[in-house]
Amino acid sequence: MRVTPVPFDPALGAVLDAMPRAEGPAPSPDGVAAVRDSASAIPLPTVAEVIGGRAIDAEERTVPGPEGAPPLDVTVLRPRGAAGPVPGLFNIHGGGMISGHRHQDTARLADLVEELGVVAVNVEYRLAPEHPDPAPVEDCYAGFRWMAGHAAELGVDPGRLVVMGGSAGGGLSAGVCLLARDRGGPVPAGQLLLCPMLDDTNTTVSSHQYDGSGTWQREMNILAWRALLGERAGDPAAGVSPYAAPSRAGDLSGLPPAFVEAGSAELFRDEDVAYASRIWAAGGRAELHIWQGAFHGFDVFAPDHEITRAALAARLSWLRRVLGL
Repeated sequence: MRVTPVPFDPALGAVLDAMPRAEGPAPSPDGVAAVRDSASAIPLPTVAEVIGGRAIDAEERTVPGPEGAPPLDVTVLRPRGAAGPVPGLFNIHGGGMISGHRHQDTARLADLVEELGVVAVNVEYRLAPEHPDPAPVEDCYAGFRWMAGHAAELGVDPGRLVVMGGSAGGGLSAGVCLLARDRGGPVPAGQLLLCPMLDDTNTTVSSHQYDGSGTWQREMNILAWRALLGERAGDPAAGVSPYAAPSRAGDLSGLPPAFVEAGSAELFRDEDVAYASRIWAAGGRAELHIWQGAFHGFDVFAPDHEITRAALAARLSWLRRVLGL
């Protein structure tokens, strides 16, 4: 497919140009270790360093995983001195389901805990290809069930829990909400899906537009889906689970309100627009934001850009509305 990509915002394009570029052959199934090495080369501040002098308490916990699976590590962030049950955020990190760590999202969550007075639970889940589908989404669902079941202990209102995440974490958040609906599990108050990874087929226009440009490119996306799903990835007849690839879900009714965000200049744009549109078509509630000229993960790589400031304000506004703050 020959396509012309949407241009990057000039200032964001300059950020991209200044980022180091990977050299060498195209990613292969054997290249997951290299992806992880590249991600781990960027040092993460500790939880204590992120919190600094803010009135936030952090606790590391080990909680039950899915039946027959190992336990899960989670980080709990609480506003110090909160009175009465407060809303909660259950966060799932990105990384294509093949890399990443929960602490890469600590700064985002600490800001939300401080701004909104909520409790955040940040989960670690097993990664593909060592742990293919359904391990990642089942881990996340088990973690969400733990949070809802221990709401009183955490000082959380179980009726005001939002499942959230970016990229792969956004796709897993959508999968958790589908699982909760279909299994009669805890009912989230909302799902905050930031540039979510939803579609294993890689057939949209935007999935072809960013073949070789941007922060998360077509080849990497194909690699990640193959690591998770094996030969089933991209095969419309393969019976891929909608909990792994939520765009495969035939029914998007009965889901919690969704906030869906992406950049206009990233490969997930079209699948994210389609997901929000299908929620509306099923009579559901969704708020969709497509930020002009923004690449995948723009808020992380360009925190001082005007588009990032607008995106953060939109997220806060939606969270306040859906959580009754």
